[in-house]
Amino acid sequence: METRNFKYFDLIMAAFVTVLLCSNLIGVAKVAEVGGFKFGTGNLFFPLSYLFGDILTEVYGYARSRRVVWAGFGALIFASVMSAVVLAFPPAATWGGQAALESVFGSTFRIVGASIFAYFVGEFANSYVLAKLKVRTNGRFLWMRTIGSTMVGEAVDTLVFYPLAFYGGGMSTDDLLAIMGANYCIKVGWEILATPLTYRIVNGLKKAEGVDHYDRGTNFTPFSLET
Repeated sequence: METRNFKYFDLIMAAFVTVLLCSNLIGVAKVAEVGGFKFGTGNLFFPLSYLFGDILTEVYGYARSRRVVWAGFGALIFASVMSAVVLAFPPAATWGGQAALESVFGSTFRIVGASIFAYFVGEFANSYVLAKLKVRTNGRFLWMRTIGSTMVGEAVDTLVFYPLAFYGGGMSTDDLLAIMGANYCIKVGWEILATPLTYRIVNGLKKAEGVDHYDRGTNFTPFSLET
């Protein structure tokens, strides 16, 4: 693929990684209930990462989006390792914030591992479906491609994360299924509501960057950093 310097690619990548880290570190294990509706609070913001992923794939192509997914994967691993190391050090006798720090960043290895794995497979599923649909529709029906790819990617993410993170860990099967269903609806709902914004950003970026990539002949293996 031709090497090019883009004006906004790095900024979108930074936004993607920021949303990914914050949504996975802040409130990932907290279950909220509003009017009998239970949902994971971290998922209020996590769908934004899929929005950025859609924009990256639609404008810059699967290969460049793949590099961003790997960047997010590395950032999640580093954040998890850093959290574990910081919490493992014994606190000074004069510092009383250990319990508070553990309540925020003390997710179990099971939750962290499930989150990282679910993100990896979900994001690649999202990018793959979007890229394939763009070629199949010849670039038409952006709304169908972004919503359809998110439905697939978020389904993979939800089906992988919650059973791996919580099944058999004290949460009832009914609660687990209810939370999975609610979170999936929240994630897809975000994508649907954001569709007008997605159109504006995608069209603006294509014009500003002078690119509208189609993944014809692309190597879709996730295990590559080539662009």
